[in-house]
Amino acid sequence: MPDHVDRIIEQWRTEKPSLDVSPMAVIGRLSRTAHVVESRLARTFAQHGLDAAAFDVLATLLRSGVPYRITPFALAREAMISTSAVAQRLNKLENRGLVTRQANPGDGRGKLVALTDAGRDLIETALPNHLETELAITAALSDEEQTVLADLLQRLSTAASICMK
Repeated sequence: MPDHVDRIIEQWRTEKPSLDVSPMAVIGRLSRTAHVVESRLARTFAQHGLDAAAFDVLATLLRSGVPYRITPFALAREAMISTSAVAQRLNKLENRGLVTRQANPGDGRGKLVALTDAGRDLIETALPNHLETELAITAALSDEEQTVLADLLQRLSTAASICMK
C-alpha cells in the first residue's frame, strides 16, 4: 500500500526524472518514523514529569551503576550530547532535586554528577514504562527483523557520521 513517502517520490520522479530520488524512500521513512517514535516516547516521559533529555541523563546515571555518579564529560559522551547541553540539563534536574553535583575526589577542580534518591526512584519508575512503549512500537517486527533493522540502522548511522567529518 503506497504511503506519503511513495507519493513524494513519484512527484519527484515526474518533476525531475533525471535525478535519482531513491534515497528518499529510506531517509523519508526514517525521518517520519523518528518523529512518530519520539512523539510516542514523549507521552510516556510526560507521564512521569520528564522529557527525553531528562530521561537520558537519569537513565545514563542509573546504568552507570553504583554509586550512580559520573563526570559531566562522561555524561555528555554517554548521552551523545554536547557539554553545554549537559550543563543545561543538569541545572534543571538539580533544581528538581533529581541530581547533585559533587566535588570529584579524583580531580580537585572537577565535579561528579550523582543521582539522588528521588532521581533514582523516578527513573526506576519511568524505565519500565519506557520499555513497554518501545516494545509496543517494535512489536510490528519479528525478533529477527528487529535484529536486521538494528544492524542496518547502525550501518546507516555510521555512514551518516562519516559524511559529517
